[in-house]
Amino acid sequence: MLNWSSSRRDFFDGATRRDFMRAGTLVIAGATLPGVVRGATPADGIPAGKPEITATFSIIAVDPEVGVCGAAVASKYPAVGRVVPYVRADVGAFCTQHYHVPKWGEPALDMLQQGQSPEAVIRGLLHDDKDAEQRQLAIIDMQGRTAIHNPTNAGIDSRYWGAMTGRFYCCQGNTLTGRGVVVAMAAAFEDTEGSLADRLMAALVAADCAGGDHRGRLAAGIRVAKKAVEGDWLSLHVDQSDDAVRELAQKYAELEHEAKGSWRGGQLPFQNPCPNRPKPAPPALE
Repeated sequence: MLNWSSSRRDFFDGATRRDFMRAGTLVIAGATLPGVVRGATPADGIPAGKPEITATFSIIAVDPEVGVCGAAVASKYPAVGRVVPYVRADVGAFCTQHYHVPKWGEPALDMLQQGQSPEAVIRGLLHDDKDAEQRQLAIIDMQGRTAIHNPTNAGIDSRYWGAMTGRFYCCQGNTLTGRGVVVAMAAAFEDTEGSLADRLMAALVAADCAGGDHRGRLAAGIRVAKKAVEGDWLSLHVDQSDDAVRELAQKYAELEHEAKGSWRGGQLPFQNPCPNRPKPAPPALE
């Protein structure tokens, strides 16, 4: 498992894994941890036979000053916004992708709410998981502490995969057109002026414009939670589309909601953010 603190931003991908391990990347495995509640176990949600592969790119983030957390995601996988991101007010956000396990979503946030660190949550979920190295998990708490587990044994069709993290955010993806997707996502989140929801949308749009999922653009979604608001404060989904992120961005621009800020991309008239975007294609890999 790979963990970076929120005080620095690093980059990791399959091609450079050995370099990071030589540099002292934290690899964690261990005993079962307490805190998986509601009768859930790490094996819950894994279908019989071959697991589904939710290849995707996503970002999770928090704004501790205003008590807001959120996640945004896009993929060739249908209705991805309903099975990958999980958010909870005053707790944090979690994404489960690649060999995804949707039933891990709420238990992961339960453990975080009980005071477990992001690293401990991922360690507990992956304990004794036979497909641990096929999963990509990311979690952030309201302090901005993050943990990531990348799918180190992902097949050739799931590459490129990677992750970046920085102050109050973490972005990750697999089955991407290349490293530019994750880099663009991180840069847009850091550079965008606006609310947390604005910055999540800007990051998702930037990743899509950089190439996104190399198989195509079917679905996208954003979820935001706010302190003292029950359930999702903001939730938008595009479950099936020829251009899901663009459609989600247009829905966001048309939406009247206090979660929105001053980001131009979230305002009308809507402008296609990347009209000359090339067709997605897998990266050249050795």
